[in-house]
Amino acid sequence: MRVPLLDLPAQYQQIQDQVEPVVLDVLRSGNYIMGEQVKSFELKAAEYLSVKHAISCANGSDALYISLLALDIKAGDEVITTPFTYIASSESIDQAGATPVFADIDLKTFNIDPKRLREKINSKTKAIIIVHLFGQCCPMDEILSIAQEYNLKIIEDTAQAFGATYSSLNNAEIGVPLHAPNNFNKAKAGTMGDIGTFSFYPTKNLSCAGDGGLICTNSDELAKRLRRIKAHGSERRYYHLELGVNSRLDEIQAAILNIKIDLIDKWNKQRMINAELYFKELAELEAEEFIKLPKIADYSSHIFHQFSILVGTHLEDSSKLRDQLKEFLASHEIGSEIYYPVALHLQEVYRHFNYKPFDYPNARKASHSVLSIPVHPELNQEQIFFVCQALKEFFKQNKNTLKADAMTKSLSH
Repeated sequence: MRVPLLDLPAQYQQIQDQVEPVVLDVLRSGNYIMGEQVKSFELKAAEYLSVKHAISCANGSDALYISLLALDIKAGDEVITTPFTYIASSESIDQAGATPVFADIDLKTFNIDPKRLREKINSKTKAIIIVHLFGQCCPMDEILSIAQEYNLKIIEDTAQAFGATYSSLNNAEIGVPLHAPNNFNKAKAGTMGDIGTFSFYPTKNLSCAGDGGLICTNSDELAKRLRRIKAHGSERRYYHLELGVNSRLDEIQAAILNIKIDLIDKWNKQRMINAELYFKELAELEAEEFIKLPKIADYSSHIFHQFSILVGTHLEDSSKLRDQLKEFLASHEIGSEIYYPVALHLQEVYRHFNYKPFDYPNARKASHSVLSIPVHPELNQEQIFFVCQALKEFFKQNKNTLKADAMTKSLSH
């Protein structure tokens, strides 16, 4: 049995009859940029997210960069973000001329830890880019409270969490200087800070057939500037008020997104159902401390953009065991992926900061231990049982070695 990490052909089969006619209509129209499909998608996205403004752009990386420019982030400023994510989150900070500063994660949720966040704030700090990683919201009550206290801007990188919802533990609107919705207790990921950004890259839970991005805000002033910056700093053709960029969502991608956004809740729900089956079937492996299953926070839904387990966390360096498991799954034609094998503070591009491996111990531990297994909505139960059986077989084969390693660690302490 083959179980791919992602099955886009199977997803396409579901919507083929809807997609192909509208794509052909776009091609025949000759209107390929900033047309009716884009306008329609922006309105649909704004309605779905319950925000005033949804502004399409070319990709998720552009969405972050444009947002930083709109917030006047510049050279000499510092922006805090997580070291355990895709590099676009920190790369955009560098591109804006500012300095990325990392705050360690909570190993239970993989999201930025507010306690570590507070430690990194100084007079140069101007903003925070939080990442709702793997489909679960960050603890926004604490983060927004810190942002208010220090007058910091918040950008939500929501590339992996389209449709996730947040429930405020305070059960009240937070963020007077921010732009949270009136009903904060039911807020969608990406709508609680000053700006939310999204990616529609093909691997995302809401995806197009190429690159695509979105920026959202409840601020009229920010929305006006975001639209201007993404169009060469222009509000009227050939009249440029500031330097901007060229970042447009094309009509074909918008046409596809217009169809898929109507299905996103259904697909997200199926991801959750698949995850529940994993929780049930893999509980014994967690009980024996071979793996740690994802943890769902009490303040957020989890739409499981990825189902990420931790492997061999009792080991000083668990990457060898994790990599062996990945190879074992591949030998059974089961897809898996390591998100992310090298924490950002240890990337070659940031060598000049002279970070040490244990500067961000949780991010380091995650990068050595994490493995994502198939959870996409096209999976069937038989495939999930097959994945679980393969995992059980691997740890059965390695049980004695793992128990010995655990005993050695216990004695050494």
